[in-house]
Amino acid sequence: MTSIRADRLAGAAALVCAATLLAGCGSSGGSGAAAPSGPTAAVKIALSDAGCEPTPASVPAGPVKFSITNSGSAKVTEAELQKDGKILGEKESLTPGLNGDFSLRLDGGGAYSIYCPGGAKDTWTFTVTGGAPSTPADTSLAVATKGYHDYIVAEVDQLVPTTKTFTDAVRAGDIAKAKAAFAPARVHYESVEPVAESFGDIDPDVDARIDDVKDPSQWTGFHRIEKALWVDNSLAGMTPIADKLDADVNTLKTKVATETYQPAQLANGAGDLLTEVSTSKVTGEEDRYSHTDLWDFQANIDGARKCFELLKPALAAKNQDLAQQLEARFTDVVSGLSRYKQGSGNNAGYVDYSTVPQDQRRKLADAVNALAEPLSKVAGQVV
Repeated sequence: MTSIRADRLAGAAALVCAATLLAGCGSSGGSGAAAPSGPTAAVKIALSDAGCEPTPASVPAGPVKFSITNSGSAKVTEAELQKDGKILGEKESLTPGLNGDFSLRLDGGGAYSIYCPGGAKDTWTFTVTGGAPSTPADTSLAVATKGYHDYIVAEVDQLVPTTKTFTDAVRAGDIAKAKAAFAPARVHYESVEPVAESFGDIDPDVDARIDDVKDPSQWTGFHRIEKALWVDNSLAGMTPIADKLDADVNTLKTKVATETYQPAQLANGAGDLLTEVSTSKVTGEEDRYSHTDLWDFQANIDGARKCFELLKPALAAKNQDLAQQLEARFTDVVSGLSRYKQGSGNNAGYVDYSTVPQDQRRKLADAVNALAEPLSKVAGQVV
């Protein structure tokens, strides 16, 4: 997962999945690189101990690319674009020497903010002037965003009851049943996590690890119960945690019901999900007690691929070769993961991740990184 942590120092590396399909992709009919569809504002953010001042601090409404660099700060490793308390775009885990970018169409004028936890000044004003049409010019992009809304709603609709199966077992003190229900519930969260992250406290409340919270007594969510099950071997005191988890996923269900998306959010979200795999999932730090990481791994890939499939018609109109390459790389990743499946039907799942040797973990990460490379080329072709 890409949790919005208290210290915000872990999460995503610099991957972009078609990050600027937001600009409106007209049909060119060719398979080569396409000319840019319109002007794009460029904003640079240099992370430092002092903070994250955007340059320029004001841009006209429309597509905007944010380029974030960290030349030496160990304290400030992330930048977020926020408006009215909601995260619109972000890049995390930019340790010294790393850089990353994300793009969005900012149609609404007004005040935004750039936030970088850990900086001496952690919040900087950013302004968008004027206005721009909010409807994608390419009808395939409008279809993609509607499809993504429906996908998110469907996944969260499944998350609510599967979580309740898990929490009911927790409340009943049934350790064996709770262990069996843990991973199946989480897949529906992991596939939509970039959306959950945008709603502030939902992600840290649902999915924080122990090192994500300043006060362990305030630790809640899946991983708090995971520790109780696999380390403490006791569910004593977990009923309030289970109750809150149910409430949090129901809150998420309410929020996604009316949420709308722009193409860039699908693209950025797909990149974030892939980054989850190649950083936190591959290390085993996510599900460190249960070792059910491969379930999350698959859910992240599924969520990313859904975004790609929805955006593929618009991308293929610009560069068919790139779209085909991405399809092949997704196939490689799925094929690599399939070797770790076990069981069938209702008993289907994955092997204990602690049994996967380091060299095989590296191969999994390499396959994801091989997918990331062509993904990073998409933004420059469609802005």
